[in-house]
Amino acid sequence: MFARTHRGGSVTPVADRIQQLRTDYESAPLAFADTAPDPVEQFDRWFSDAIAAEVDEPNAMVLSTVSAEGAPSSRAVLLKSFDKDGFVFYTNRSSRKGIEIAANPKVSLLFLWLPLHRQVRIEGAAQPMDDSESDDYFSSRPVDAQFSAAASPQSSVIESRKWLEDSVASLRASSAHPPPRPPAWGGLRVDPSAFEFWQGRPSRLHDRIRYETSRQGWVRVRLAP
Repeated sequence: MFARTHRGGSVTPVADRIQQLRTDYESAPLAFADTAPDPVEQFDRWFSDAIAAEVDEPNAMVLSTVSAEGAPSSRAVLLKSFDKDGFVFYTNRSSRKGIEIAANPKVSLLFLWLPLHRQVRIEGAAQPMDDSESDDYFSSRPVDAQFSAAASPQSSVIESRKWLEDSVASLRASSAHPPPRPPAWGGLRVDPSAFEFWQGRPSRLHDRIRYETSRQGWVRVRLAP
């Protein structure tokens, strides 16, 4: 059994092993000239590469929000569509992320495709989607997932797992099949204002290309790793 490490104390064997973890990324370069003028097109290229490489859940992304007190929080959600209008995901808008987005729509998204030594960061503002769009997507989900979304008071404290399972069972017994979309559940679209494409390279000299909006459109710059 390893001893705890206190501030100012010695490093435990586990922490020492963490310090030894190191991967040198032998990946092809991300040449500035090879990137698309439009970041959504560049994202589409890399997203297609992730699918072709059979990366597990390539549409998984880390969504970061900020509370009214300025405290950040992050969680993984699933991208459901994207185009030049934005990046779409669905959630319970009464959840912590939904409440924080309602107060401050500025968010960030992070896609991490480790087998390709790539990550994409997106900054933007999230806005609720139309009810009709949310209805269409909700009805396309597996029925079990519809009941779960309708029964779960996402982010609220609950007394037990059994309480949650009983809530789903009770809803199944009393609700129409399939259940209607809960009013608080729906889509959010992130309108991007900045992108960063990161390609791991040897010796930590990674390639980083950032896109930012301007009056002339998207501007690309190279960042130091």
